[in-house]
Amino acid sequence: TGGKTVSLKTVGLLTLMGQSGLHIPTLDRSELALFHEVYADIGDEQSIEQSLSTFSSHMTNIVSFLEKADQYSLVLFDELCSGTDPTEGAALAISILSYLHDRGIRTMATTHYSELKVFALSSSGVENASCEFDVETLSPTYRLLIGIPGKSNAFAISSKLGVPASIIEKAREQINEQDESFEDVLTSLEESRITIENERTEIAQYKLEIEDLKKQLESKQEKLDVQKDRIIRQANEEAHKVLQEAKDYADQTMKLFHKFHNDYVDTAAVERERQQLRKRLNKTEQKMAQPVTKKKPKKELTAKDVRPGDTVRVLSMNLKGTISTRPDSKGYLFVQMGIIRSKVHISDLELIDEPVITTSSFSRTGAGKIRMSKSASVSTEINLLGKTVDEAVAELDKYLDDAYLAHLKTVRIVHGKGTGALRKGVHNYLKRQKHVESYRLGEFGEGDAGVTIVEFKK
Repeated sequence: TGGKTVSLKTVGLLTLMGQSGLHIPTLDRSELALFHEVYADIGDEQSIEQSLSTFSSHMTNIVSFLEKADQYSLVLFDELCSGTDPTEGAALAISILSYLHDRGIRTMATTHYSELKVFALSSSGVENASCEFDVETLSPTYRLLIGIPGKSNAFAISSKLGVPASIIEKAREQINEQDESFEDVLTSLEESRITIENERTEIAQYKLEIEDLKKQLESKQEKLDVQKDRIIRQANEEAHKVLQEAKDYADQTMKLFHKFHNDYVDTAAVERERQQLRKRLNKTEQKMAQPVTKKKPKKELTAKDVRPGDTVRVLSMNLKGTISTRPDSKGYLFVQMGIIRSKVHISDLELIDEPVITTSSFSRTGAGKIRMSKSASVSTEINLLGKTVDEAVAELDKYLDDAYLAHLKTVRIVHGKGTGALRKGVHNYLKRQKHVESYRLGEFGEGDAGVTIVEFKK
């Protein structure tokens, strides 16, 4: 019922099919051994005419096998040494298998003897196997389980087939304690095997899911890396453009200053300052051209050390920016880096002390002194993020005066998008300013609707 004889016949049949040049019904890359002879004792050959009992007919075959078989033979036994006294039959079966094993003859035998199961467990080079059997449906699954001894299902099958429970219980009492303990061990092994197989299936499923998630994460990381490189490249290009404009503007300003204010300013000192300014700009440009490298900040910043408007360097991108918001509970805040507004951790920031250009040579009185002082310290951008409309207007009023006095052509007001209240308040204020020629929202690449560009009257 369990499939033992089926397994035995399958081994012999596939061996002969392979050696006859036939295809075999197995999975790809299956392997077969080659034998000179296959000896099989399968089925009951008892004969009244020849005066052979079941045991005698089997032993007649076995004797001929023992005479002819060698290390190039395959020997198949079905119910080895059955049909006689179980104790003697088991002992004889063990002796025959040991004889064949010692001579290196590959052998496969089916049995119900518990002694043979123990023999396989305790002998090197001998392996147990069993055919899986579903007791509930009284049907075999035809799965051969290597390494696991089979459990006798006689009581379970008999009970399912209708044998009275009293007879089953009486039969159980006849089994000695050692045999019953061995059967319990086999039952426990079978239960453990089923549990392990189920867990193995689950683990295999988890592995597939983990592998899938890993591939997704790797794909996302690649996309992020590409996007990061693109953003940094665009930012560097924009920065180079701004830097070039600053250089041109500095040169133009100095030339105009030479032209109109030679009577009031030490031109040699101004020229020296101009050269220093160009050196500083060139040095900045060289730093920007270097590959992005992440370095540790000089000092670990805390939430108390930073506030909106502070100038910082984002170490992971090697870009300078302005803090837009206060850090949240996890230490993350927004930093405006040119056209980029990014959320970064406070540990990735380094405070920058913005240098203010001053010179002792500008000591003459008059409008020239005032204008030079302002232009040396006034930025072309003001950050109003996080402020109320009243606070922003008050700060903007002073800033625009300074910028106009410094002869700046245009300035950039960063107010953010938000609800639009701050932007509206800034625009209402700009409408009333006589020295403002025009104003407009930033375009793509300038900050979009979060920035207003102001142009002064000439």
